[in-house]
Amino acid sequence: MLVGLIKLTAEGDQSAFARLYHLTAKRVYGMARRVLIDAELAEDTTQEVSLQVWQSAAKFDPAAGSPLAWLMTIAHRRAVDKVRSTQSSTNREARYGATSQVIEHDDVVDTVTGQMEAESVVQCLDTLTQTQQESVKLAYYGGLTYREVAEKLGAAVPTIKSRIRDGLLRLKNCLEVS
Repeated sequence: MLVGLIKLTAEGDQSAFARLYHLTAKRVYGMARRVLIDAELAEDTTQEVSLQVWQSAAKFDPAAGSPLAWLMTIAHRRAVDKVRSTQSSTNREARYGATSQVIEHDDVVDTVTGQMEAESVVQCLDTLTQTQQESVKLAYYGGLTYREVAEKLGAAVPTIKSRIRDGLLRLKNCLEVS
């Protein structure tokens, strides 16, 4: 029966297509609903499948499978395509939102806070011993490694590590950082 309706639909018979739709729409909708979950998307997909059947009924080959299997395959593919499209859209929106998010800053507050922090660091650096100051400044402001600081100051690497560690502990306590 469905084979005959598909053949007539391929010839442009609207009443055959309407009968085919009436007989299969619930199953097509059920397949789409299982994949998509969302009822409205499943309804849209059912309509898209119907349109595809109307347009490509001549391509149906009864030797390749049953009419219902053909319809379910079309419905499943359409539903999966819709899931992929929706996920792709969601991912795109998330990437756009993450990259285009504007975080408002109060430039005056940022500048003042930065200056106050810099002043605090300078004051706390003055509480270090001369050797700790030299070691910390070369390492953190000069970007030198322990070995490079040791070579520059003519001291052993373990000594430099101790000076920097002790200096940073004193800075931490002075700046009241937890």
